[in-house]
Amino acid sequence: QLQLVESGGGLVQPGGSLRLSCAASGFTFDYYAIGWFRQAPGKEREGVSCISSSGSSTNYADSVKGRFTISRDNAKNTVYLQMNSLKPEDTAVYYCGAIRTVLAVCIRTRINYWGQGTQVTVSS
Repeated sequence: QLQLVESGGGLVQPGGSLRLSCAASGFTFDYYAIGWFRQAPGKEREGVSCISSSGSSTNYADSVKGRFTISRDNAKNTVYLQMNSLKPEDTAVYYCGAIRTVLAVCIRTRINYWGQGTQVTVSS
C-alpha cells in the first residue's frame, strides 16, 4: 500500500527546533524527489523545501533559508526536515509530497503522492 507518513510535529516556543520525518512505502522511493509543503489556516499550501531523488540537490523557500535543512535517507525511505529558529509564522500543517522526477523541482500541482500532514505550532 502506497503511503507517506509525516511525524515529528508539535508545539514549540519561538526560537526552538523540531525535526519532521516523512516515511514512504509502496513505491520506488529513490525514483522520486520529495518536497515539504505547509498550509496555514486561510492560506494556500506553499512549498517549503525540496530534495532531489539522490539527495544531492536541495532548494528552499526564502522564508526558511538558513533555518531549515532537508535531507533524505534512501536506505530508510525517509526524508527529514530539520527546523531551527522557529517563528510564529512557521505555524502550519506540514505535508510531504512525492514527485516522479530526479530533480529538486517540487511543483505543488504535479505532486504524485501526499502525506496526511503534521501540525507545527510555534507559540509562547
